[in-house]
Amino acid sequence: MKHQYFFVKSFEEDFHTKTLKGKKKVNFQSLENIVRTNCIRPNTKSFGQESRLSTTILSKNYLKTYRSQGIIFQTNEKPAYVLPFDLVVLSDAKKIIVHYYMIKENIHIYYNHKLIPGFEKFLFKDFESLLNEFPSHEEVWKAINLFREKNGLKKLPLSKHRLIEYNEAVFEKPIRIKPVALYGYKKNAKFLAKKFKLAYFRTARDFYKKTVLE
Repeated sequence: MKHQYFFVKSFEEDFHTKTLKGKKKVNFQSLENIVRTNCIRPNTKSFGQESRLSTTILSKNYLKTYRSQGIIFQTNEKPAYVLPFDLVVLSDAKKIIVHYYMIKENIHIYYNHKLIPGFEKFLFKDFESLLNEFPSHEEVWKAINLFREKNGLKKLPLSKHRLIEYNEAVFEKPIRIKPVALYGYKKNAKFLAKKFKLAYFRTARDFYKKTVLE
């Protein structure tokens, strides 16, 4: 990539990444391990894709994140590809769920859906190429709904708009990182930030506005 971006890896409330073991979701990598090794490993396998590490690149157009807590980091590694939204909107799932807590007990079923043929048109080699094609969420919203309609699927209702308000930068191998900060509105986020000597912010948006835009 041409620029040094700030990335986010979202965590569940216990600050672990998770993976599926059979039908059960289990701990995969702890925050402590990530900070100690300066490495994050691919933890997700879904929609017929290879095991991957899904992250988000922060920018003025993308200030939301998948979950409400996580680690902010930088890396010299290049993502395998970048999408302008959550990968789930490219799946053939009849019912797309916005809130993770509604599917976490049955995520093994949700992850078994396939990607819509032609989904590759939304995979970009880097973040600059993505922004050149989709400078705003308005263009993304129109394009994904047109794509879904052409493939015989329903347009996304406005209630699903949040799924296009954060991007996915996907790595297919472990990546070396420089931890920068933790974010999260619950007490444990602030406690862990202090424990691991990282800056703390309530949200990733707060971090970006106070660190980059000011």
